[in-house]
Formats: sequence, structure tokens, C-alpha cells
Amino acid sequence: MFRRFFALESASGFVLFGAALLAVALSNSPLGPGFLHALHAPYGATLGPLTVNTSIELAVNDGLMVVFFLLVGLEIKREIVAGELSTRAKIALPAVAALGGMAAPALIYIACNWGHADALRGWAIPSATDIAFSLGVLTLLGKRVPLSLKIFLTALAIIDDLGAIVVIALFYTDHLSLPMLGGALLTAGALAMLNRAGTTALAPYLLLGVLLWVFVLMSGVHATLAGVALALTIPLRVNRPQGPAPLLRLEHALHPWVAFGILPMFALANAGVSFAGMSASTLLLPIPLGIAAGLLIGKALGISGSCWLLLKLTHAPLPAGTTWASLCGIALLGGIGFTMSLFIGNLAFPGVAEFEAEVRLGVIAGSLLSAVAGYLVLRAAPAADS
Repeated sequence: MFRRFFALESASGFVLFGAALLAVALSNSPLGPGFLHALHAPYGATLGPLTVNTSIELAVNDGLMVVFFLLVGLEIKREIVAGELSTRAKIALPAVAALGGMAAPALIYIACNWGHADALRGWAIPSATDIAFSLGVLTLLGKRVPLSLKIFLTALAIIDDLGAIVVIALFYTDHLSLPMLGGALLTAGALAMLNRAGTTALAPYLLLGVLLWVFVLMSGVHATLAGVALALTIPLRVNRPQGPAPLLRLEHALHPWVAFGILPMFALANAGVSFAGMSASTLLLPIPLGIAAGLLIGKALGISGSCWLLLKLTHAPLPAGTTWASLCGIALLGGIGFTMSLFIGNLAFPGVAEFEAEVRLGVIAGSLLSAVAGYLVLRAAPAADS
């Protein structure tokens, strides 16, 4: 299962990179104004008594990305219940690494933006790790990277995603509608009852999931969190011989669509940045500098430093086949923030065009530098037995 997951995520990373390049190229071509207008142009859709005013960008970010977060939730639950995060021994190192890798970039961003109250809302942007991009870089290294490190990076990124979900729920929710929130809680309760009753058919869960998404969308909490809540109610262990558990069936069905459809669409809609009027000094502005430095330096220091501290205190060995040099290379790859960093940036600075451009510049620069640095360190790292 892990090898299939790794193969899909790795291939997705290359498609994601291509979509991001296309978005940047379009934004800086003569088609740029029309491309950006098409993404942001408002349009209305009527579903019975409900009228929705949205845009292509919002439809992707508030609609399709719910499916991405549903898949993330399924992956988190699977790993915690029966995977690489199912025991203390397995979860300790990637969990501590993820926490350090979230805290250090946030502190660097805050230091770069101290005194800029509006800019400080973006403190969580460099705290994320993109699974697809980072695993895509690992495939370029082939057998130079042991399986234990691939599993470590995957587990770290999954815990990182869980942390990002918590951050979004706690810090990027401004206005709440208590009636809609109540409806969401009742729907979540109904989903939990389905699970407790032993329902294994996916249709009832998905129908209630759509209702949950509507309530969450209208409650003021970001709509994508409905995907995570739905995922946590999908049964994983079923005491029947009729085939895979519902969670595994749904994850298997969604993964290719998310990897090769939804994530590239997100990149196309959110990675475009026009370099008109920018210079090299633009990267030294507080927001892009804080993001890029947080991803490149903060992630590397936070992940490797927290691992060193834990192993020093517990006298535990490094993962099998791992050297400190290769672990530092993995820590650098943790600075590839891309998808979740861009997503948090949209929540931190909604509708502020100047800040949005700076966020995209910082995320792209920090992620690319982290990818190159991580690749070079891992390529040069000696084997554990040398």
C-alpha cells in the first residue's frame, strides 16, 4: 500500500510542478490579463432556492479542495489506526520532526514581519510540507534514499497536514454562524452514528458529507474542513470478509483524481504570479522573505534540530539505513511547502492582490530552493554503512 501511495504521490508531484510552471508562464504572457480575469470573474449559480456567487478560483479552493482534504483525512486516519503512525515507537520521530518543522518557520516569518500587523496573519504559511512535490524529488534519487527515509518523510508530511488543518480551524476562522455550525455538528453526529451502526456502504456517508459541506461553508469555518470531518467517520476496520474496508475503497478511488486532477487545477488557479514591476529586491520584502526563509532555513533547522534533540534524549538510533547527512537532506525537502502554503496564504490575505503576489513569490522561491538543496544534499550523502 505504501509503495502504491508513494508512486502516485511522486508522479503527482511532476504533474503539479508542470501545472505551476504553466500558471506562471500564462501570468507573464500576453494572455496573462485574460487568464487572471477568467480565474477571478464572478458568476452566479442557482440550485433550487440557493444562489451561489463564486468564481473559478473560489470554486476550486472552496469546492474541489474539499475532496483533497477528504483524501488527506483518510490518509491520516489510515496511518494512525493501522499504518506508520499506529504506535508510539513509529509516531515519535516524525511527530517531533513535524512539530519542530512547523514552529521554526513560523518564528522566522514572525521575525521578518515583526511590526507589520497585517503581514503577521501569514505566520503559518511556511509551516507546511507538500507531500507530492517532496516525494517527487525523492524519485529522482532512486535507490540512493532508503525506504525508511521515504516512510519518514511521508509520515512527517501527513502529521504536518494534520497540524495545518488544526491551524486553519483555530486561526483562520473569523466569523461564525451558530445556526449553520449547529447544523454541521448535527450532520457530523449523524455520520458518527452511521459508523457506530456498522454501515459499510459509502453512499450514505457521501450524501451526508455533501450536506456537511454546505453547513460548514455557510458557518464561517473554511469549507474544506468538512472533508476532514467526513474522513474521520468513514470505517476502516470491518469484521467482514467481503473485501477492503470502506475507507480503503474510497481512498483508492479518490487518490488518482486528486493527484492528477484536483491538485494540478489548484496549482493552475493559485500559482500564477506576474513578475511585472518586480525585481530581485522584491524577494527581500517582509512577506516573501519570511516565507522563503521559513521554508528553506526554518524547515531544515526545525526538522533536523528536533530529531537531534529527541534522539539525544532517548538514545534511540536513526531510522535504518539513515545518516545525519541524509536526514538533513530530508529536512530540506520538508521546506517544499507549495500546495498547503498557497492554500493558507489565500486564507491569510483574502482578496489583497499585493499580498497574494508576494505570498506566491515567497512560496515558489522557498519551495524551489528547498527542492534543489535537498536533492543536492541527498545525492552527496554517504550511505549509512560507509
